[in-house]
Amino acid sequence: MKGLFKSKPKTPVELVKLTRELLMYANRNTETREKKREEKISELSKLILEIRTVLLGSDQSEPNADACEQLTREFFREDTLRLLILCLPKLELGPRRDATHVIANLQRQRVESKLIACSYLEDNFDLMDILILGYEDGDIALTYGAIARECIRHQSVGKYALESQHMKNFFRYLQNPNFDIASDAQATFKELLTRHKSTVAEFLSKNYDWFFKEYNSQLLESPSYITKRHAVKLLGDILLDRSNSAVMVKYVSALANLRILMNLLRDSNKNIQFESFHVFKLFVANQNKPPEIIGVLVTNKSKLLRFFSDFNVDKVNEQFEADKSLVIKEIATLELSDGRTVCPNDCETTC
Repeated sequence: MKGLFKSKPKTPVELVKLTRELLMYANRNTETREKKREEKISELSKLILEIRTVLLGSDQSEPNADACEQLTREFFREDTLRLLILCLPKLELGPRRDATHVIANLQRQRVESKLIACSYLEDNFDLMDILILGYEDGDIALTYGAIARECIRHQSVGKYALESQHMKNFFRYLQNPNFDIASDAQATFKELLTRHKSTVAEFLSKNYDWFFKEYNSQLLESPSYITKRHAVKLLGDILLDRSNSAVMVKYVSALANLRILMNLLRDSNKNIQFESFHVFKLFVANQNKPPEIIGVLVTNKSKLLRFFSDFNVDKVNEQFEADKSLVIKEIATLELSDGRTVCPNDCETTC
């Protein structure tokens, strides 16, 4: 007899409407009865799991395209995404993970061939402010960081984040003493600076001076091994990207930048040395080196040649060996235009 009274499954639209109502309830925060509040949060957590199942399927079934489209349309018809983001700190870890999967999947769902999540975010850019500022709160930082990276998939959203004041805050987030938060911030920082090529190139060109001043002093010269390693690896990725060729030429034409990279080559850690080499070789390969760059390389020629003759990686790497040979050959043939072999005393850098 019990099976006769089995409740009818909720439609995707009903799921979203019920979820929205509970999110509004949770965000009002006016419920004084703790037990009642716990019941509502528990019900909300179950609904979020049901929405996840509709979008991602389960062990027994694949997601249904029509159901996904209905759910997505209803989700972005009103401010459900905003309500869910604001409510996340109130949820337990499991439901937070489910909500993160839901939000991530919704960024990819199309309605009539359109990514309506992108259109919604373009009308609500302030949600990115909330997400990125989550790095100020250790309890929600990892959840908001994961969601921010999913939203950055949209070029217009990435552009907004790059052009916001938050980019300056990242230099602080990357040095958070909490390893997990710093690593998550690094993942978001990298996503912002590598995903949308043309947008990144425009940002770096417009903000070259302050950005690389902070990048050099806060990251490349950081006392933290982790910070330095991530920073020099990302710098190589940025400068070696063809979209950033103009920025790369400007960077490798600056004497101050060369000095930093030569000091990184001397780092006691092999990983930092290896990643630094991939940036240093760009200074050497530049066919239009400024005189001061040539001066430092010539002054340190014997030291550099001696260093690179002993410079190896643990595993066989043919590309590395080819690059190293070219660097050695280029440095060996360098000389000052006036025939001198030494530059002014203040140029000398040891390796």
